Amino acid sequence: MDPLGAPSQFVDVDSLPGWTDAYEAKQLDSHQNPVEKAQVGVRSPFPYRKDINAKIILWKGDVALLNCTAIVNTSNESLTDKNPVSESIFMHAGPDLRDELQKLKGCRTGEAKLTKGFNLAARFIIHTVGPKYKSRYRTAAESSLYSCYRNVLQLAKEQSMCSVGFCVINSLKRCYPLEDATHIALRTVRRFLEIHGETLEKVVFAVSELEEATYQKLLPLYFPRSLEEEIQSLPYLPADIGNAEGEPVVPERQIRITEKPGVPDDASDEEGLEADLSFIGSHAFARMEGDVDKQRRLILQGQLSEAALQKQHQRNYNRWLCQARAEDLSDIASLKALYQTGVDNCGRTVMVVVGRNIPVTLIDMEKALLYFIHVMDHIAVKEYVLVYFHTLTNDYNQLDSNFLKKLYDVVDAKYKRNLKALYFVHPTFRSKVSAWFFTTFTVSGLKDKIHYVESLQQLFTAIPPEQIDLPPFVLEYDARENGPYYSSYPPSPDL
Repeated sequence: MDPLGAPSQFVDVDSLPGWTDAYEAKQLDSHQNPVEKAQVGVRSPFPYRKDINAKIILWKGDVALLNCTAIVNTSNESLTDKNPVSESIFMHAGPDLRDELQKLKGCRTGEAKLTKGFNLAARFIIHTVGPKYKSRYRTAAESSLYSCYRNVLQLAKEQSMCSVGFCVINSLKRCYPLEDATHIALRTVRRFLEIHGETLEKVVFAVSELEEATYQKLLPLYFPRSLEEEIQSLPYLPADIGNAEGEPVVPERQIRITEKPGVPDDASDEEGLEADLSFIGSHAFARMEGDVDKQRRLILQGQLSEAALQKQHQRNYNRWLCQARAEDLSDIASLKALYQTGVDNCGRTVMVVVGRNIPVTLIDMEKALLYFIHVMDHIAVKEYVLVYFHTLTNDYNQLDSNFLKKLYDVVDAKYKRNLKALYFVHPTFRSKVSAWFFTTFTVSGLKDKIHYVESLQQLFTAIPPEQIDLPPFVLEYDARENGPYYSSYPPSPDL
């Protein structure tokens, strides 16, 4: 406790600037006029809500110093973790906190448990256990982290708390990528406030200097401070924005049941990406695109401007993206032919394509294209690399050049701009020739990014072995062809 008469080290949440304060001051200084609602054609799934924004505070500081109803402590299953957040909370709360924690008998991952705040300014401490992150178990980690935030908020609601101070639950010790975890944190809080906003007055995100930039970048996606910021943030939302409560959506676990096939479940009169016209038909008349043949003639004659071409391409891509988010793609997902793994030596996201897992002659290739867009849309917003395992593929698995050309033409410009390398693992002479013809005569700008990799040892110079999930048959083939140097590396149980 502070000595009598000494200034308190604790910070009152009511004295902190809100999420909208700095933005509104900037708007006044620049004399910018807000965007009129009538000008907005496409709305975000996280629309501008002044009432919700008023509850949000982003603060760089120690969560243990917040004077609010409850603060959040991130710990391990035995509630004895020694991380900077926990150690500060224990130091300021005093020894009685450890005694009370022993009575709780631990806490499972994703759960939340309550204790008194003791010597803290906060009345309560909500303890939660974040997941350990491994790329091969990414889906389980996402669900567990969502449960942490959701259970903390639910506990706050049940205890009629006015304010909650969140630390960043995904501790560095548990290896959760900060940006991925921040998406889950922000959208979970946003969805909770949409449904139960009347129960909480303030939600504070207490961050460190390293975490502040990520929160500043992603907060406008989920808490836009104006209609203009909402529109600007829309293209940067990830493909998976969760369900109505912010919980991650796993495509392979979805079962779609509808009374009216061909009509979206949540069809409404409001405009938006989710109300895309692709539901009512794929021909030009249904989409009201005008005379497509005439447009093509104009393109061939060079009469359409570059800006018009880009706008037309973006509209087309948005239709594909909307359809990908609505379609049941569980059969494609079950093939495990495309998945996200770790990062390469430069910190770029690694995406894996397993050629042998693509039964080209048996699956709907348009659905395969939709699945690619569904998975890749939020990956491609930043730099990434592709690893294509050509190992033991045959004619049954060969992707047609027409399909690849269509894929290349459909995807957004960000896919091409942010793809930094394509590692072609275990190529054959025939596949090298095909790739050369494709990148020389069919598409441009891809040839220089392709790297032919003859062995896993060569691949591991660019991507650490612990950062990539390898199919067992790839390991076995490489050990047989290139020696047993990596044959003892444990295969992924998911593949």
